Amino acid sequence: MKTLNDFNFENKKAIIRVDFNVPLNDKFEVTDTTRIQAAKSTIIKVLEDGGSCVLMSHLGRPKGKQDEFSLRHIVKSVIDIIGCNVKFIDDCVGTKVEEAVANLDAGEILLLENLRFYDEEKKGDIAFAEKLSKLGDIYVNDAFGTAHRAHASTTIIAQFFENNKCFGNLLAREIESIDKVLNNSEKPVLAILGGAKVSSKITVIENILDKVDHLIIGGGMTFTFVKAQGGSVGDSICEDDKMELALDILKQAKEKGVEVHIPVDVIAADDFSNDANTKVLDVTQIPDGWQGLDAGPKSLAIFDEVVNKSKTILWNGPLGVFEMESFAKGTIALGHSIDNATKNGAFSLVGGGDSVAAVKQFGFADKVSYVSTGGGAMLEMLEGKALPGIEAILK
Repeated sequence: MKTLNDFNFENKKAIIRVDFNVPLNDKFEVTDTTRIQAAKSTIIKVLEDGGSCVLMSHLGRPKGKQDEFSLRHIVKSVIDIIGCNVKFIDDCVGTKVEEAVANLDAGEILLLENLRFYDEEKKGDIAFAEKLSKLGDIYVNDAFGTAHRAHASTTIIAQFFENNKCFGNLLAREIESIDKVLNNSEKPVLAILGGAKVSSKITVIENILDKVDHLIIGGGMTFTFVKAQGGSVGDSICEDDKMELALDILKQAKEKGVEVHIPVDVIAADDFSNDANTKVLDVTQIPDGWQGLDAGPKSLAIFDEVVNKSKTILWNGPLGVFEMESFAKGTIALGHSIDNATKNGAFSLVGGGDSVAAVKQFGFADKVSYVSTGGGAMLEMLEGKALPGIEAILK
């Protein structure tokens, strides 16, 4: 696996695929700079070697060239975080861009305009990828969030850099962290899977059953498993058509010696609202008119014990509707348990949009071993799929 450390960038131009798809407010100000910060060490390494950086990214889902999706809006944030000047050009291919790159001196950074202003980017167009390839001597992919897409800038471009391509620091760390959980883990290994639907996690569960010792099922998925085993779930979210699948997963887990932990009690509410009436109920005895929206105290005590005896922990998905304060306690408690296990030497990996949002919101981002930057890409790796953006560098 070639990384930045395999190259000296002195007098070289690195064309780097970063993931600067960041949220903007109505004043076009960046409201979360995590992804920009994540790319900093890769950019700094190139500059300190005596090279220059050509940065390319997408932003949002523009239809044609829409100014609201222009990367010029994020230039100030990039300058603030990287700590040096960043030039911007209002296109990403063509003669004007090639001239700007040619005039780039060592130690300078050029940010290109939104790649998705061109339909060719998402189509994985070879001619478009070749135009991008003319903008650098070495191709660096540091965008894990788009590594599962065979787009021009994430995958196709790599073929024009036969021996001059590598992973950036962020992408290398992502690969190593997920590999540590799936293939090089210290036992016992625990996977915590939450979220609303079993259907969105089927392939993940099936792929990791051979690799884990414990599996905690949380969130809305809980109720499909509970109802499948004969419990009453009231008005809780439930995929009736996935109950047979839930039973099959439990059977597979038993055959493989995996202990599955499902909440035994829940915080139930009489409405999907932060102001609803609530009570603690046995997870198998939720009456009509009530729905489970968070794990209950007995469940959290069980989960805490499981977490703290684990040496490798994967967390993907919250335990409850953490966006509402009344139903955030389970997810927060789980965060504290993982924090404690990590302090005691466990390796903890958090990934998936909702989990990442939760650890940031509740202050756990610095208390786990690694927080993944790619939701869809991480899920596909956990499913055992080969990601085209990664495979293109390995070829």
